[in-house]
Amino acid sequence: MISKFDRFQKRRLISSYFSVVLSIFLVLFLLGLLGLFVINSKRLSDNFKEEIAMTVFFKHQTPDSTLTAFGREMKTARFAKRFDFVSAEDAAAKHSKDIGEDFMEFLGMNPLQDSYDIYLKANYVDNDSIAKIEQRIRVNEAVSDISYDKQLVTKVNEKIETISMYTLIISGFLALVAVLLINSSMKLSIHSNRFIIKTMQMVGATKSFIRKPFIWRSIRLGVIGAVLAVLALMGVLLYVQNNFPELDILHDQLLTGAVLLGVIVVGILITWLSTFIATQRFLNLRTDDLY
Repeated sequence: MISKFDRFQKRRLISSYFSVVLSIFLVLFLLGLLGLFVINSKRLSDNFKEEIAMTVFFKHQTPDSTLTAFGREMKTARFAKRFDFVSAEDAAAKHSKDIGEDFMEFLGMNPLQDSYDIYLKANYVDNDSIAKIEQRIRVNEAVSDISYDKQLVTKVNEKIETISMYTLIISGFLALVAVLLINSSMKLSIHSNRFIIKTMQMVGATKSFIRKPFIWRSIRLGVIGAVLAVLALMGVLLYVQNNFPELDILHDQLLTGAVLLGVIVVGILITWLSTFIATQRFLNLRTDDLY
């Protein structure tokens, strides 16, 4: 029969394994989240930049042929991501809906103008590039005015630079924390077996023979924790993709797959290295130092 002590030891061993797997899972999950954010940060910032519109207003009674020609020009323009034509009638209807009354009845006319809302490619969303684009468009004599939020463009670029800097700092910090936490978990796991390690050494077992089962066990725990982290990350990816499709977070599947694979590789490498160092430490200790 299995004694109470044996059952206690078995429960303690299972609890130890569970805590190691849990710590590996949590650390690798956070590290993986950061990795996914880093590879998608440019896409997220570009997506935000490309929602800033530059509106080109045309003079009253501009011929339809001139408006159509401008639209054709925007189709071939390198700076235009997309563009929407807004007629004076559509603009008036939208404005009336916003204010809750038909302002044209009061004025007796429609003062609004035909316009194009041009959404620039992310690389062109800075004040210098927009100024050059504005200068080019104003050459068209039918254009009466061009409007865009200069302060918003400036702030967006400044915030993106700040966020990028902090992301790099946080990435380095979390990578260090990941190594230290997993290393500590593996050391604690090996520490409980220090007497077994020393006993095997005293009966003549070689260091590599003693290390081997501990390393393989740690690698298995690392793989389990890493696989759980990958499954959790895939769940996050699917949730974001289904609820925020405009972010297109799965667009670059190769880089996303590389991050997920990297999580597993990091889990294996850290657990292997930590176990190797921990077992080597106890192998080099004198028997008296074990206490």
